[in-house]
Amino acid sequence: MSLITSTEDLAAACARFARHPFVTVDTEFLRETTFWPKVCVIQIASDDEAVAVDTLADGIDLQPFFDLMANPAVTKVFHAARQDLEIVWNLAKMIPAPLFDTQVAAMVCGFGDQVSYGELAQSICKVAVDKSSRFTDWSRRPLSEAQVAYALADVTHLRDIYRALLSKLEQSGRIGWLADEMGSLTSPATYEQHPDNAWERFRGRARKPRDLAVLMEVAAWREREAQTKDVPRSRILKDDVMIEIALAAPRTVEALGNLRAFPRGMERSRAGSDILAAIERGLARDPKTLPPIERDRRNGGGGATVELLKVLLRQVAERHGVAAKMIATVDDLEAIAVDDRATVAALSGWRKELFGIKALELKRGRLALTVERGKVVTLEWQELQASAEETQP
Repeated sequence: MSLITSTEDLAAACARFARHPFVTVDTEFLRETTFWPKVCVIQIASDDEAVAVDTLADGIDLQPFFDLMANPAVTKVFHAARQDLEIVWNLAKMIPAPLFDTQVAAMVCGFGDQVSYGELAQSICKVAVDKSSRFTDWSRRPLSEAQVAYALADVTHLRDIYRALLSKLEQSGRIGWLADEMGSLTSPATYEQHPDNAWERFRGRARKPRDLAVLMEVAAWREREAQTKDVPRSRILKDDVMIEIALAAPRTVEALGNLRAFPRGMERSRAGSDILAAIERGLARDPKTLPPIERDRRNGGGGATVELLKVLLRQVAERHGVAAKMIATVDDLEAIAVDDRATVAALSGWRKELFGIKALELKRGRLALTVERGKVVTLEWQELQASAEETQP
C-alpha cells in the first residue's frame, strides 16, 4: 500500500517526483461541517510511481509537497482543479504552477461541458473508474487498502489522459486557448474569501439600493462569522433568510423576530444584535457609493436576440469541436445582446474569432441561421443576397 505517513518519506517522494516533467495530483477532503475544506489525503503520481499522503498523520509536515507544487520545472496536472487549488491556497498561500487542468483541456478538445474524470478515463484509457469509495469518510483512520487504491486511481489514469489531451491541443494549435482559464485558476483572487465581497454571490437579488446596502452588510457579517467559527455559511444564517432580511430591513428586535424565515429566538441573541447592527450600517450607506443594481438584461428587449445567439453558439461549438460553455456563457450572450462592446470573454481573443464576430454580425442582420440537412448553418451577407435573388420570380 503506497501510503505516506511521515515527513521524511514525503520529502523523499517529492524529491523523486521533482525529476519528472509532470506529476498528476488530486485530494480527498471534507467540508460538510466546516467553512474551510479539511484535506485528508493527497495523491501524487509520476510515470514511475503513485503515492497517497495521509495529511492527518501525527507530526507530518506538508512543506515538501508545497515545494513540489511551486517547482517551475514540473507541470502539475489536476482534473477540475479549483477545489484542490483552494485547499493548497488555504494551507500554504500559494498556487501550484505551471498548471494543467484536464477538465478545461477536455472542453477545448470537444468532450463537452464539465466532463468528469470517469468519463475521460473511459473514453481515453478504456477503463472504468471504481467509485465505491466515493462517499467514504476520509477523516477516519486507519485508511483501508480499498480507500488508498480508490484514491490512487484518481491520479494514475490521469497520466494518460493528460498526454492524450496535450497531444490533441498541440496538433490542433489550441494549446494557447487554455491560457485564460489557467489565468483564472492560478489567480489568488479566485480563492481569497473577503467578507466584504460576500454579497456578490447574490447579484440580482436586490430590488433597490437600500436592499443592496443591507444585503452587503449582512452578507459580510455572516461571512466573518462562518470563517471565524469554521462552519458552513448556512449554519450561521441560511441564504433565503438573509435575502428576507435585506428586503425587509427590520430595525427592532421584535421586527427581526417576526420575519417568517428567521430562526425563533435568535433575534434576542448576540447574533441578533449583530444582524441589527449590520442592518443599520447598511441603511446608513450613501446610495451613490453602491455598485449598480443588476437588472435582467432580457427585459431590455434582448430576449429574442439571446435565443438566436444560443443557437449560433451551439452551431459554432459543434462545428469546431469545443464545449459551448468554454466559448461563451449565458451572461456573455445577454451582455452581447444589448451592447456590441460588452466586456466579456466571448468578444476577445480566440473566442471572438470563433464566435464573437459572428454574434455581432447576427445582431446586425449580416448573418442568418438556417437549417440544411437537419443541421443549423450560417449564411453570410453575400449568401443571403444570392439566396434572395434565387427566390425572386
